[in-house]
Amino acid sequence: MINLSTVLVTLRAMHIRLLALTLLLLAGCGGSGVTSLPRGAEPANLDPAEFVPRIDNPYWPMARGSKWVYRENDSRDEVTVSNRTKRILGIAATVVHDVVSGDGEVTEDTWDWYAQDRDGNVWYLGEDTKEYESGKLKTTTGSWEAGVEGAEAGVIVPGKPEIGLTYRQEYEQGEAEDEGRILSLDERVQVPFGTFDHVLMTKDYSRLEPNMLEHKFYAKGVGPVLTIAVSGGSDREELIRYRRGG
Repeated sequence: MINLSTVLVTLRAMHIRLLALTLLLLAGCGGSGVTSLPRGAEPANLDPAEFVPRIDNPYWPMARGSKWVYRENDSRDEVTVSNRTKRILGIAATVVHDVVSGDGEVTEDTWDWYAQDRDGNVWYLGEDTKEYESGKLKTTTGSWEAGVEGAEAGVIVPGKPEIGLTYRQEYEQGEAEDEGRILSLDERVQVPFGTFDHVLMTKDYSRLEPNMLEHKFYAKGVGPVLTIAVSGGSDREELIRYRRGG
C-alpha cells in the first residue's frame, strides 16, 4: 500500500531540487559579461576581454571627433572626443577633453576616460582635472584613476537603463563618490540645440556633497543635452551645439 505522506515528502523534495537547479541555470545564462552595476565602494572587477573598441551607447555615443558645446550662465563648456586612448586596468579607454571657460579664461581643464562593455554600459575610468583662477592653477582635487590608490570605476550611462536603477558613477574615497539613479526614460527636453523626446533622465548626487543634487538628461543619438541643479544651486547647463564625429 502506498504511503501518501511519503509520496508528498518525496514530491516536495523533488520540487525543491528542481527549483534550485532552475535558479542555478538562470544565474548562468548571462555568460561572463557584466550583469550588475556597482554601488558605493564595491569592487568593479572589470575584465578587459568584456570591453569593445567603440562607445556607441545610444544615450551617449562617443565617436572620435564628436563635440558638444554647453552654456551655463556666463560659462562655456566644450567636450571633445579625442583620437587618443589610455590603457587603464588593461582596457583601452577613450580620452575625452572637457574645457570650461568664462570671460575668455579657462577655469577648468579635464581629461576624462571612458570605455564601453559588451552589455552597452559606458564605464567611467577616471579623470585628470585642473581648476584655474586668474590663469593660475588652483587645484587638482577630483582627479582619480581606476585601480590607483583604491579608486574604482563606475558607470556613467547604463547599457540597459530601467527606472529605479541605481549605480556608482565614480569612486575614490574622499575625492570622487558620485552616484546616479534612473528617474525616467520618456522626458521631453528643449534646449538651444533642439527639442528631444524619449529622453533619459537621471538623478546625480555625491556622498561628498549631500546638499547637491542634479538632474541630467540624455537624448538618443546625441548624449547629454541638459543638466539642472535641483538643490545646492540653481544652475542650468544647456547644449547649444553638437557635431558628430566619424
